Amino acid sequence: MNKILFSFLLLLALPLIVLIIIAPMSSDNQYIFGFICIGIVFILGVSKSKKVTLIMIVMSTLMSLRYIYWRATETLHFNTTLEAVLGIALFMTELYALVILIFGYIQTTWPLKRTIEPLPDDISLWPTVDVYIPTYNESMDVVRDTVLAAQCIDYPKDKMKIYVLDDGKRNEFAVFCADAGVGYITRTDNKHAKAGNLNNALKVTQGELITVFDCDHVATRAFLQATVGSFLVDDRLALIQTPHYFYSPDPFERNLSEASKVPNEGALFYGPVQQGNDNWNATFFCGSCAVIRRTALEEVGGFAVETVTEDAHTALKMQRLGWGSAFLALPLAAGLATERLGLHVIQRTRWARGMTQIFRVDNPLFGRGLNWQQRLCYLNAMLHFQYGLPRVIFCIAPLFYLLFNLNIIASSAGLIFAYVLPHLVMSIYINSRSMGRYRYSFWGEIYETVMCFHLVIPTLLAMISPKHGKFNVTDKGALLDTNYFDFHIVRPHIIAVSLLLLGTAWGVIRLLMTDHYGANPQVIVLNIAWASFSMIILLGSIAVARETRQVRKTIRVEASIPAILYFASGAAMRTETLDLSMGGVKLKTPDERFMDDPIEEVELSLKSGVVCFPVELIDVDKSVTRLMFKELPIEKRRELVRVVLARADAWINDKPCPPDRPLRSLLGIIRCIFELFYFSWKDYREKKREKKLRKKNPDLPQFEDKEQTI
Repeated sequence: MNKILFSFLLLLALPLIVLIIIAPMSSDNQYIFGFICIGIVFILGVSKSKKVTLIMIVMSTLMSLRYIYWRATETLHFNTTLEAVLGIALFMTELYALVILIFGYIQTTWPLKRTIEPLPDDISLWPTVDVYIPTYNESMDVVRDTVLAAQCIDYPKDKMKIYVLDDGKRNEFAVFCADAGVGYITRTDNKHAKAGNLNNALKVTQGELITVFDCDHVATRAFLQATVGSFLVDDRLALIQTPHYFYSPDPFERNLSEASKVPNEGALFYGPVQQGNDNWNATFFCGSCAVIRRTALEEVGGFAVETVTEDAHTALKMQRLGWGSAFLALPLAAGLATERLGLHVIQRTRWARGMTQIFRVDNPLFGRGLNWQQRLCYLNAMLHFQYGLPRVIFCIAPLFYLLFNLNIIASSAGLIFAYVLPHLVMSIYINSRSMGRYRYSFWGEIYETVMCFHLVIPTLLAMISPKHGKFNVTDKGALLDTNYFDFHIVRPHIIAVSLLLLGTAWGVIRLLMTDHYGANPQVIVLNIAWASFSMIILLGSIAVARETRQVRKTIRVEASIPAILYFASGAAMRTETLDLSMGGVKLKTPDERFMDDPIEEVELSLKSGVVCFPVELIDVDKSVTRLMFKELPIEKRRELVRVVLARADAWINDKPCPPDRPLRSLLGIIRCIFELFYFSWKDYREKKREKKLRKKNPDLPQFEDKEQTI
């Protein structure tokens, strides 16, 4: 009945919708209409109602459609072939952005906030689970704690088996697995990379459910108890995915001061996007931190091997056969983010190439088994990764007029601004309102601009020849002992900024000498403003390439846990922790007068029991005591993993980011640009000073901060 009523109302509103989109107006009337619509949206924004949000989204969509219709019917008239090619390229770029905007509205407007399905009291009803930890060339330091954390999962030991899938065929790993008491599986070749490794394990294990953890993802104790219950409630559920949470900073958070104050790059995807996918039964498998039903995997022939994104492709295959999928938005495992921008680019390029391959070999628009909502969700993901070329065009488009006087939009500056203003203001405002706690305004532009130049060729090649390209493993756990600027990664960005600076300077000259050059001042000002915004985004992206030192071997986790310090004299003092890592612990100093007595052990009191670790003192002051853990046997290290990384609430943050404020967000990016120049100059001064000192004293020792290594 509701669908019939909705269809009837839509039919009645159709003439008005068409009129809003196509009605021609002069620039003055369009300004008035646009400002009225913007004012209505701002007034509606006072309400937090979901229905009001839907009304605002409809208004934003109509204004965006009105803009693109005007562009298509009034501005594609050109004097030369070159102008026509460039102008149509810009229009197609805008059309792409509009499609992504509308698809995003549809995908994220109805998020499903799923809750945990409890397991039955009768443990005999719980299914058996195989935990897969695939690895290829990662170090033992990375893999060890993932295995030990998996052993800490609260699940009957006779119903859970853990396997390290070692495609590197390393004796060290075989010995460790034997000592730790977990399975070790390898194979004679490395065919199909990670997907082939997982499929090989499927043949030699028998668990009803398969849990996959990348070798740097440590699970919390509650992982299976929070996810497995859903499979007992729904016997057609094939997959439940949980967020990829990272306890180490990514290149943006580490290299940009403001990035640590905003939602991280993955927050939007592992929030509204995946929750929206879940509502349409289109949850993506993300390769790790997920549980999959074996029978569903076997029905689709195992993990997909046709593309380098075997995870999303596997989910698509299962959903085509009618299997269900789910997303539980609780961080139940945590991993290492890419340490350097270069590695980040390699990883994202693989994702973009893989999604493009799926678009070519198993396009969600075609074939049976998917409803239109599922097709749209997958299509949006695949189209999203084509942003490389459109983003490049957006960045450099003002150069065509500023440097070469090419008119690629056949309209006056006033009319362009009149149509584009409500489209941009309303889309920015509504996205800020609906997704501002997951992605701040203009930061999406930074994330995409960092990647755009690097994605153009891989995505085009994958579109033309999807079988080319290989799976690349993303290195994790590396250290960086000095600051440096990764010029190679941002070379195209620097070239683009240089050209935009040149174009802006020439535009100012033309503006000051309009009588001599005969240019339209309004058009010049519009292109200068456009170029200036492009430079802000490009410079913000370049700032990420200023790699800062990463000398910590272990990542600190904030935690307040009751503790007792045991001294060599036999005395004991109560205190509490400030933070923990796999290397050591920072605590409140209980009483500085007694700290001359050597500390031998620290005892931590958890709800699950008391654990004690041998330590040595790093330093102590009136407020803080820093201790380093001594070498631990495997049983003790497993206890330490349970305390530091595997606590059930280890990664749950009850304090969401504050609401987005677009202007403040833009000012934050500008601050990052200022810091790029300031700290680069400061580094230059420091290196110059150090060079002089070393010239005078060649034996000057390197500074080493022992506390930073724990």
